[in-house]
Amino acid sequence: MHIVFLNPQGNFDRYDSYWTEHPDFGGQLVYVKELACAMGKLGCKVDIITRQIIDKNWPEFSDKFDFYEDIENVRIIRLPAGPDVFLPKELLWEHLYEWVDNIMDFYKEEGGLPDFITTHYGDGGISGAMLYERTNIPFSFTGHSLGAQKMDKLGVNLKNIDEMESRYNFTKRIMAERIAMANSSLIFVSTAQERDEQYTHKAYIGAGHLNNMQKFHVVPPGVNTQVFSPNILDQEDHLAMKKLIDHMIRRDIEKSRQNLPAIVAASRLDPKKNHVGLVKAFGESLKLQEKANLIITLRGIENPFEDYSFVKKEEMEILDEIMELIDTYNLRGKVCMFSIGSQRELADCYRELANRNSVFCLTSVYEPFGLAPIEAMSCGLPVAVTKYGGPKEVLKDKDGEYGVLIDPFDEMDTASGILNLFSNYEYYKRQGIERVKSKYTWEATAKTYLEAIQKAVATKKDYHILPIHPYFISPDELDKIELDWLKKIYLRRD
Repeated sequence: MHIVFLNPQGNFDRYDSYWTEHPDFGGQLVYVKELACAMGKLGCKVDIITRQIIDKNWPEFSDKFDFYEDIENVRIIRLPAGPDVFLPKELLWEHLYEWVDNIMDFYKEEGGLPDFITTHYGDGGISGAMLYERTNIPFSFTGHSLGAQKMDKLGVNLKNIDEMESRYNFTKRIMAERIAMANSSLIFVSTAQERDEQYTHKAYIGAGHLNNMQKFHVVPPGVNTQVFSPNILDQEDHLAMKKLIDHMIRRDIEKSRQNLPAIVAASRLDPKKNHVGLVKAFGESLKLQEKANLIITLRGIENPFEDYSFVKKEEMEILDEIMELIDTYNLRGKVCMFSIGSQRELADCYRELANRNSVFCLTSVYEPFGLAPIEAMSCGLPVAVTKYGGPKEVLKDKDGEYGVLIDPFDEMDTASGILNLFSNYEYYKRQGIERVKSKYTWEATAKTYLEAIQKAVATKKDYHILPIHPYFISPDELDKIELDWLKKIYLRRD
């Protein structure tokens, strides 16, 4: 079977460049790469199609073709869409019609069309819908996160909606998501909560997807257990990481505390990840400070205690607040921050810190699924994770608990949850490792995807439900989608 992954934003290359360094290079790229590679290993021919970028600041993404080392059957294909330069995801909408034209031309030149298309995020979704309109190739939609939930988190209302629209293009995103939901053969979600809460939001009522609930398939993502494993994979790399951590602890932590375990936070600096909430919880709890140090891994910031003037404004604001809290709670010598550059380095970091009886904590205000905690669990770190979102289904079921759920808005609850991990360390370590092995592997994810895809291809049910909005076909002639439409569906009173 020939399967295409559509992901115009973020981009892919064999070195996973810029992952976690930019908002467009987040978890969905990990998801697409790992799922595509797992399908390739199962014998499918897989193309990841993304946007070609010819920009001296992004040299990794200029070639038309790329590949992953030691992975057969998987191609990375980059096709033009709009200007050559890198564009953030909010500015891609008006160029997707050109991208779809180029995808059509590419497969005409190759002499055959794929059997099925999987689409990711709203821009991939509307692209899949446009291809479906022209070819009848069925497609699936995986939203990863939806625009309406982002509007909720940002507190969009009648007073600020015009400003928010100018920055995030919510009209285009939500219209694209609605069309993708309506016209897709399958909708893949990571948790039942994602299906029941995100896709039933009032902004999506009337799209037609809720009349076809059989479209939905709850398929949790997996972990690359060849990277994230409790076992040392390369002795030399592990020793290098051990030396790095020893050096950083000696640099940042006072001598009397250097043998303590750590509370590890490892996610990009983003307000949604709520690093500030974790630092507050650590500062408020003397018991936690007696038990452990706090380690925050960063990307590209070697020593924020000396200088972080070069980072982006949003990251600077977070670090400013963290530094202020460190001084307010007298945490100098108890907090360590340093840069980790790749997934393999992160896995080595997790393994070494697990050897030191450390724990992982993620205090996000909301986490759609929570792949980062599963990666930490797979390396042997017990985890305390936000109770808001998908982690509720990951860390607890009828058979037991596999980590601790915390309220990120309650510092005492966060501190108490982390202390619970330390008090029951071996139990949560064992539970976490077994949970990943039994349920969260990419091979299992790929097999479940393929079962649903094969059925959709065989049945060939017609899902031409919502027409493609004219904006996506002729953006030069219709340069916007009216904001009144969004106000009507999003801000209406139920």
